[in-house]
Amino acid sequence: MDKINTVADIIRQSEKIVIFTGAGISTESGIPDFRSPGGIWDQYDPNELTYQKFLSSQASREKYWERQKTLWPIIAAAMPNAGHRAISELHKMGKLDCIITQDGDSLHQKSGIPDEMVIELHGTWTRALCLGCGRKYPSEEIQVRLEAGEKVPLCEECGGIMKPDVIQFGQALPEKETGEAQRRAAGCDLLMACGSSLVVYPAAQMPLLAKDNGAKLVIINLMPTTHDRYADVVINEKLGQTLTEIIKQVKAKSKDRG
Repeated sequence: MDKINTVADIIRQSEKIVIFTGAGISTESGIPDFRSPGGIWDQYDPNELTYQKFLSSQASREKYWERQKTLWPIIAAAMPNAGHRAISELHKMGKLDCIITQDGDSLHQKSGIPDEMVIELHGTWTRALCLGCGRKYPSEEIQVRLEAGEKVPLCEECGGIMKPDVIQFGQALPEKETGEAQRRAAGCDLLMACGSSLVVYPAAQMPLLAKDNGAKLVIINLMPTTHDRYADVVINEKLGQTLTEIIKQVKAKSKDRG
């Protein structure tokens, strides 16, 4: 409880908060993560699904779309959990500058965060992208085609190769989103890293960028991370419950002190 109170005090003193989220916030909504035991990479070998192999191999494209066909219904049915709702409360308080997320499930947007305040560093599962002409398709449309028997859907506009609009192994992060995330991280007064193991770069550089530029750093994750030594507060507990309690304390302290 001491740590909860400390974080609540830091939030009350902050005016420009950046929330950095990873798979740990989405697992509480029933979306499996990729790296933990029993996660996605226990079922699919990431080395067989690199961007380079996707481009060069029909078999790799088929396997990638097979995974998407299985994963999309889970993502589509998922709803924001207590962690997402707590972060949404920060937005309602006027303290949230933006969310930088490694997730592509759009649960932050479903919780009420405006789309322009969510920087999706690793892209999104909610659409497919034609690598030829750049046309984008809602994943719901592509799912219908996959369930009808298409193994590798092609662009209806140009016949080009399509892929889920998420970053694959071997693929560079989008320059626009990465640059914006770096700018926001460097300009905040508090960055809260929530549900991320902080091992995937360059995304994991964002909390350190904030800290290097004078911001407070809070890390909330079930397991320790390599960034813990840089943090002002580290909490190794379930995310939804912890964030809910923090916001409750922020509201209580604000009410008590007028």
